[in-house]
Amino acid sequence: MGLEEKLPSGVLLSTVEGLAGYMRKASFWPATFGLACCAIEMMTFGAPRFDSSRFGMEVFRPSPRQADLMIVAGRVSNKMAPVLRQIYDQMAGPKYVLAMGVCASSGGMFNNYAIVQGVDHVVPVDMYLPGCPPRPEMLIDAILKLHDQIQHEKLGVNRLNEIKADEKVALLATPTSAMKGLMR
Repeated sequence: MGLEEKLPSGVLLSTVEGLAGYMRKASFWPATFGLACCAIEMMTFGAPRFDSSRFGMEVFRPSPRQADLMIVAGRVSNKMAPVLRQIYDQMAGPKYVLAMGVCASSGGMFNNYAIVQGVDHVVPVDMYLPGCPPRPEMLIDAILKLHDQIQHEKLGVNRLNEIKADEKVALLATPTSAMKGLMR
């Protein structure tokens, strides 16, 4: 005997957070930041075969001021890191970052002084996509997971409280340097 039974048919009930999440997830405008071979797979995702427009991503934006999703596809050099950060800072909020490929996620096979060992050292990353290079189907899956994350994201004061709670849990976690493996 809830409120739903008292209302006439055709009435939709939701929350402001739910509606805002639905609108935000359905209108992603990605900023391209293709740096290496992963960029070819990202371009394929925008082509007719995979059709990014069905996810609300009609056009890859050339200007960061028009974008809310940055797809970092490929390895980030130390020379390119300040440019990446500048573009991220110019994006309007709320903004999201997807690290596409193992090079963007962790530096990949390029463990040297010239390559940043993970784009999360430069900008906060919301979704990691593994692979070398990841296929467009994998990019679609990562974007759908990011859609789900955004749909259920809280707003305003609730979001700030959620961030504080997540930070508190992260600070209380055991550091990896203190973890011990099984000895046999």
